[in-house]
Amino acid sequence: MTTLRAVGDRAVIVDCADLEAVLALHAALAASPPDGVIDLVPAARTVLVTFDPSILAGDRVAGWIRSTPPVRPGALGDAGDALVLDVEYSGEDLGEVASLLSLTEREVVDLHTASVWRVAFVGFAPGFGYLVTDSTRLAVPRRSSPRTSVPAGAVGLAGEYTGVYPRSSPGGWQLIGRTDAPLWNADASPPALLTPGRVVCFREAS
Repeated sequence: MTTLRAVGDRAVIVDCADLEAVLALHAALAASPPDGVIDLVPAARTVLVTFDPSILAGDRVAGWIRSTPPVRPGALGDAGDALVLDVEYSGEDLGEVASLLSLTEREVVDLHTASVWRVAFVGFAPGFGYLVTDSTRLAVPRRSSPRTSVPAGAVGLAGEYTGVYPRSSPGGWQLIGRTDAPLWNADASPPALLTPGRVVCFREAS
């Protein structure tokens, strides 16, 4: 069973057993938020629920969370209305990733583009999404020595996740490619292109 903890008088954090439980709870809460709920913020093992206490009391928020049955997100086999990101697969770590997985570079690219991904949560930097897929075949460790600067648009792998750097920053993910997609625009609504729950497909740029 999940554990709820108050975070001041404007938020509740829900501790979940694993990422699958996070995805299930976030999907259920996002489907029917009551008036007064401001935001739902999933992470690797938690969901933060922020609310306006002048509209919705904390005990009612807790009751809503406890009474909402989790909704298991559907299998990711169908791309449907997925966001498509074009990627040039020439990342500095593509060869290393292929070696770690006992695959050719071509097979790594084919696996990455054939997979359908979902944004599990966001963090690290504005616009940076942690994407997961149903397959574990592309799971690789982070680099033993992080880079001091990773260029904006770099597509990487780390653990069970794939991600795209929205701006230049330090980072330790295994870089396999690059996209020109604008991942963060402070003037847009929402400002992040990758938001929790969004389905994403990667396409090899011609």
